[in-house]
Amino acid sequence: MVNVEKEIDYFISKGNINFPDEVLFGNALAKTLKNQKSDANNTTKFSADSKTIRAIIDNAENGYLHPKEVKELLISAQIPIVKEIVCETKDNCISVIQELGFPVVMKVIGPVHKSDVGGIVLNITTNEKLVDSFNKIMKIDGVTSVLIQPMKKGIELFIGAKKEGNFGHLVLCGLGGIYIEILKDVNSALAPVSIPEAVEMIQNLKSYKILQGIRNQEGIDEIEFAEIITKISNLVEIAPEIAELDLNPLLGNSKEIIAVDARIRIEKS
Repeated sequence: MVNVEKEIDYFISKGNINFPDEVLFGNALAKTLKNQKSDANNTTKFSADSKTIRAIIDNAENGYLHPKEVKELLISAQIPIVKEIVCETKDNCISVIQELGFPVVMKVIGPVHKSDVGGIVLNITTNEKLVDSFNKIMKIDGVTSVLIQPMKKGIELFIGAKKEGNFGHLVLCGLGGIYIEILKDVNSALAPVSIPEAVEMIQNLKSYKILQGIRNQEGIDEIEFAEIITKISNLVEIAPEIAELDLNPLLGNSKEIIAVDARIRIEKS
């Protein structure tokens, strides 16, 4: 039983960090010290389009960015994303299929947690199912349009970033999709994150053997995964106003790792 609960809440409200046990404190302290001692020149810097990134952030309001702005940010940070097209009508949906081809995925634009509101339809293979899926999704409260993407296959991965007060950004990685909530197998490091640090994060995951490939399942390109982690680290350094970033899922195999869903929340002081 905590007998100083009010004092702890007050302490945290002032921007301080509280650790409920010494193990968490030790891990955090070790990561902080390691980050301070790391050679700044050892941090890989990819050629991100800083000018475009800053223009998007400077013009953005607090809250979650529109999918179009998220896409532009990720492209500017050299993060591979699946091709996607926004549609507002059934005719739009049918016309984009000529460019994307079947099968496709349709996602709601509006509610943040798409799966919780039935806002994702997978493996659409016909025009009839395309129209039916559009009609179904557009009945959801708050929907403004739909997003159509080619259907991709691979291991679901997660990369995220979260601003932690004066400490800067914590960059995270692990298995994605529902596994991040069920397994809670995530590793993290304080930005800036180098390629060697990102590889260490990946290899220390409990699910690492899955990423290597087991039971005839294809593994992922580990270095590509590490590079994307580093690119996210670079992005939040250029745009510290990013309070929360989730790439979930990315789909990975031995040939490519590509982001198929992303959200970014901006918080300006």
